[in-house]
Amino acid sequence: MASPKLLLLVATFLPSCGLLLADFAPMTLTVVNNCAYPIWPGIQANAGSEVLEGGGFYLPALSHRSFPAPTSAWSGRIWARTGCTPESAEQLRCATGDCGGRLQCGGLGGASPATLAQVSLHGNNDQSFYGVSVVDGFNVGLSVTPHEGRGNCPVLACRKDLTQSCPSELQVRGSGGVVACKSGCEAFGTDELCCRNAYNSPAACRASQYSQFFKNECPQAFTYAHDSPSLTHECAAPRELKVIFCH
Repeated sequence: MASPKLLLLVATFLPSCGLLLADFAPMTLTVVNNCAYPIWPGIQANAGSEVLEGGGFYLPALSHRSFPAPTSAWSGRIWARTGCTPESAEQLRCATGDCGGRLQCGGLGGASPATLAQVSLHGNNDQSFYGVSVVDGFNVGLSVTPHEGRGNCPVLACRKDLTQSCPSELQVRGSGGVVACKSGCEAFGTDELCCRNAYNSPAACRASQYSQFFKNECPQAFTYAHDSPSLTHECAAPRELKVIFCH
């Protein structure tokens, strides 16, 4: 469940009809696995945006994969799948972030809980918006790092391994112990914790003890649907945007 405030910011950066694609500077997207174990990054494009790299791929420990960003407006999310077991050339089952048992997610999102990098590229004046969300819970620490952008281009991150401090009622356990940390919404499913129905507004959707746990550990991240992280940015035309896992 993406933050409505985050989606509004993404929409704000969509380009005006009069902006030509030729106006956009070339950009590279790089996904880095800084973990001591392999991951399978997943990429889900928002409606109207193209699927990148088939929507998912294998990334060995301490390696990276770079690819050209779209030359037109693009928005979507990137996450890590962990604890995966290949079942065939196209099938993959993962302990966290699984996208329907596929190696290439092909437009599907990942199962919660999963830490998300949410990105919007080539908005007005070639602005790029990016953020880290634990609204859907946490599985792997990550950071989003822009390079050679103009304006205010901070690194945004949720670097801590929250599986080590996750409250017992939010823990997801696997064969090796705690593998992920659920959101309060996923753990209990109430309208109040999920910010839905009567609670689906900034006035009614409030931080809970569970979202506060995530906020204390990762103050730069979106932690519930109408959260407002304090660190903002206006980053224009970065040459590269890196999503780094276990960093």
